[in-house]
Amino acid sequence: MTTTEQKNTPEILFEDNHLIAINKRCGDIVQGDKTGDKTVGDDVKSYLKDKYNKPGNVFLGVTHRLDRPTSGVLLFARTSKCLTRMNELFRNDGSIKKTYWAVVEAKPEPPSATLEHWLVRNEKQNKSFAYLQEQKESKKAALTYRYLASSDRFHLIEVELHTGRHHQIRAQLAAIGLHIKGDLKYGFPRSNKDGGIHLHARTIQFVHPVTLESLLVTAPVPFDPVWQFFENCMQK
Repeated sequence: MTTTEQKNTPEILFEDNHLIAINKRCGDIVQGDKTGDKTVGDDVKSYLKDKYNKPGNVFLGVTHRLDRPTSGVLLFARTSKCLTRMNELFRNDGSIKKTYWAVVEAKPEPPSATLEHWLVRNEKQNKSFAYLQEQKESKKAALTYRYLASSDRFHLIEVELHTGRHHQIRAQLAAIGLHIKGDLKYGFPRSNKDGGIHLHARTIQFVHPVTLESLLVTAPVPFDPVWQFFENCMQK
């Protein structure tokens, strides 16, 4: 197998006849855009086609999205029926619990809090701006963060999303002075070598829409010294 083929082989976290979850890498794009770059969905389709010797097109439904520089759990539906049911779950508040890990430059104070902002998306800049008061064409955004650990330079927090808005975590944390490592767009002073940011979709938890079993999918952090340090901290 060539290096390119290895790179494009998705890391499978969960798979059955209805759903497949992968660990998205920083830089992978979920849906096609003006760059024309190959999507991570294309890689998953190739994986399924090869594994099951499927003739013709492979169905794969996008159930949610992760920003291109973000890593972590990404869930796809393998049938149109399951996609419809997953879309319903994502629309129902509280049906799906998603937690993220973020490495930030400042220690949060207070150590935990629920943030509520009104986000305005600027399409031209591909950026969202957070306001404390409702604005024209704004959407309400809410999340809860919790401090977990510190290194000599950085701090790890866990974030639970209560809404799903464009760049929500990045914009809301930046609004209170918590800039995510590598995230130039939202105020961190330096980029990461890989062009990604230290925001990782750590877990997704929900009741499987077909089997009705409780499902928790956890994504290992990227192979990076900072991430490895914090993962080790949390295992102690």
